[in-house]
Amino acid sequence: MFDSPLSASAYEILGVDPSVDDVELRRAYRLRLRESHPDTGGDAAVFIQVQRAWELVGTTESRAAYDRRSGAHPGIPSEPEWTGWRPQSATRTDTRPRARSYGHPGGWRRERYLSLIREWAGRGVEVPDPYDPALVRSAPRDLRRLLADALAEEATARTVSALGMGFTVWHDVATGADADDKLDHVVLSPSGLYGVMSEDFGGVVGFRRGEITGPSLGTRAPVTAALARMRTVAKAARVKFGGVIIVLPDDDLAQAVTPLGSSRGVPVVVVRRSALSMVLRQGVPGARAIGGNELFDVRTRLQQTVTFV
Repeated sequence: MFDSPLSASAYEILGVDPSVDDVELRRAYRLRLRESHPDTGGDAAVFIQVQRAWELVGTTESRAAYDRRSGAHPGIPSEPEWTGWRPQSATRTDTRPRARSYGHPGGWRRERYLSLIREWAGRGVEVPDPYDPALVRSAPRDLRRLLADALAEEATARTVSALGMGFTVWHDVATGADADDKLDHVVLSPSGLYGVMSEDFGGVVGFRRGEITGPSLGTRAPVTAALARMRTVAKAARVKFGGVIIVLPDDDLAQAVTPLGSSRGVPVVVVRRSALSMVLRQGVPGARAIGGNELFDVRTRLQQTVTFV
């Protein structure tokens, strides 16, 4: 939640200005806690957000650390050592076998973000650190969304990579003329073949008629878009997907796994980021397992046809 470029700050969750004194901050916390409590008609996911916000700013020490790190307080510069949104080092200390991986997860969106953030800052303006929290939080939402989605895709890639040699994943799979019209990940595993989208909408979401809803989505229909992109890949490779997985930040979902039914026989689930490993190992309910020669055949077909943005 609070580590996303799209996230509301702890102060915004509590409904106060970052400069508010400690007494007013505590009063706001108690009010938001009552308003969001499920027993009084509040939203359980928002209730958890309020508690998490208080953990970050509820004491003098934690509040000072949060202000230095987050860039949420305009009068306090963020720590230059904070690396949360910068590309992670490729150095590995774990020597266990990794999943086969192709493509560059989050690569297209990171490059697009870097280009547009400098353009937004203005010609001739130095941007020494395009990932500085204060700079990012001041940027237009469309720019912050590019970075948030890149981070989400990279997080999914790390999860799949750690699952081992039985898994194969293709990242940033092209499905149309527009580079943004892509399937974030295609994951082949013994539990099935899945199309995976790594999303970050910057807040708690809901569901209606098999689709994800929320104030930050506007007219977007992420499940419908994912299904259409999967059909393009399936037709080109002559394979059949076993399910759709939409991965969201943990704090944006009330439960770990939310089934959304099926579309043309393809089950759809929305999962918390922390639950993705479990879902991929156990399989999406209703998905057909793949094994033996069929797994090698599907991998070969995809390897011969998949292209990247």
